[in-house]
Amino acid sequence: MAKAYVKSETPAEIVELFYTILTVAKDSGRVKKGVNEVTKSVERNNAKVVAMAMDVEPEEIMMHLPKLCEEKGIPYVYVQTKQELGKMAGLNVPTSSVAIEDAGNEKEKLRTLIERLTGKTLPAEEKAKKEQTTEEQQKPKPKESKESKEQHKHSEEKPKKKK
Repeated sequence: MAKAYVKSETPAEIVELFYTILTVAKDSGRVKKGVNEVTKSVERNNAKVVAMAMDVEPEEIMMHLPKLCEEKGIPYVYVQTKQELGKMAGLNVPTSSVAIEDAGNEKEKLRTLIERLTGKTLPAEEKAKKEQTTEEQQKPKPKESKESKEQHKHSEEKPKKKK
């Protein structure tokens, strides 16, 4: 019997493609694991694609995630077991969900997966720009040193008018 949050089963070839990307992304990219981290990743628009296990109990834990993904325009897949999802994500324990934020060395396969899930093909320029924008948003901004703040402060001061 399908869970209430599962809208339709994901074809096996799509799940295999997701797992291929996940096994590389966990080492060379950025992956969030567990329903709390995945929810935050989706809310912040950092997730590129999400996977949810169909054997999660109680199912209420996962019920918000498909709708949230749809609201944010983030594609998602269903996998059979949380045990397998945890193993593929590099964990020794099961996990209910996983979000790939950065595919690392599998960016091209991730594009293919997203295009298959959404049915949309983005022009190459848009794909590169979207990835670059997301990466720039996630980079921490360098802090200014005291000296550079002082220099900046003095350069902004207006010259005093002579009487």
